[in-house]
Amino acid sequence: MPWNPETYNQFKDMRYRPFFDLADLIQHAPEMKAVDLGCGTGEQTALLSAKFPDARFLGIDSSAEMLAKSKMLENEQLRFEKDSTEELLTRDETWDLIFSNAALQWSDNHQQLFPKLLSRLNSRGQIAIQMPYQPGNILNQLLAEVAEQEPFRTYLAGWNRPSSVLTIDEYARLLFENGMEDLNLSLRVYPIIAETPETFFDFISGSALIPYIERLNKKQQQPFVNAFKERISQEFPKFAALYAFKRLLLYGRKK
Repeated sequence: MPWNPETYNQFKDMRYRPFFDLADLIQHAPEMKAVDLGCGTGEQTALLSAKFPDARFLGIDSSAEMLAKSKMLENEQLRFEKDSTEELLTRDETWDLIFSNAALQWSDNHQQLFPKLLSRLNSRGQIAIQMPYQPGNILNQLLAEVAEQEPFRTYLAGWNRPSSVLTIDEYARLLFENGMEDLNLSLRVYPIIAETPETFFDFISGSALIPYIERLNKKQQQPFVNAFKERISQEFPKFAALYAFKRLLLYGRKK
C-alpha cells in the first residue's frame, strides 16, 4: 500500500504546527549544507529553504508517491532525491544541518541510528528532529492491541510493529554522549479535537496503519479496519473528544 499524499495531507495544519516549532530551534549559520530526512512532498523542505536562503538543501524520501510533486519546488538551493535515511548514511557525506520532521519513527534501532546520524555532522553542525511519541500515544496502542487479537494475529503471522522511538531521557543521553551541546529536548502535546471517531481513524490511516494494511490481503483488510474503528469508539465513548497526541522535539549542536 503506497503512501497517499492526499490522505496524509487531510491533517496538514495539525502536522505543520510541530514542523514550525522544530524549525524555530534552528540557528542560522552561513551557507549551511542541509538535509531533510523523510521530506515527503517537499513542501516543508521548501519552507526551510526559504527560511535559510543561503543554505543548500537536499530532501530525501523513500516514497515515489510522496515525492511526485517535489520536482516543481526545486531550484539552485533546493533539490530532492528518492532515498532512505539508511541509504544516505552509506554515503561519505557530512552536513551542517540534519533535519527530520515526523519520519525517523519509521527507522529501526535508534540506539545505533542516532550515533550514525550525529557522526555525519560537521563541527558546529545542528540536528533538529521531531517524531510522534508512539509508545505514549493511545491510537498507536489501540492499533497494536487489535493486531494481537484473533483472527488478525493469524492473518499477520504474529507480526506487530514495535515502535523504535525511545524515551526523551534516552535521546538526551545519546546526544550528550555523541558530542552534542546546546540541547533542547521536549515532549509536547498537540491536541486533536474530533467530532466523530472517524476523524481519529482518518488521522492514523495516513501513517501508522499503512504497514498493517500492507500485510493483509483484500478480504482481511476491511475486517481489520472495522475492528480498529470499533476499538477507537470504545476508547472514546463521548464526542466531541480530545486526543492528546504527543510528539518529541530534539535539538542539539555539535561541539
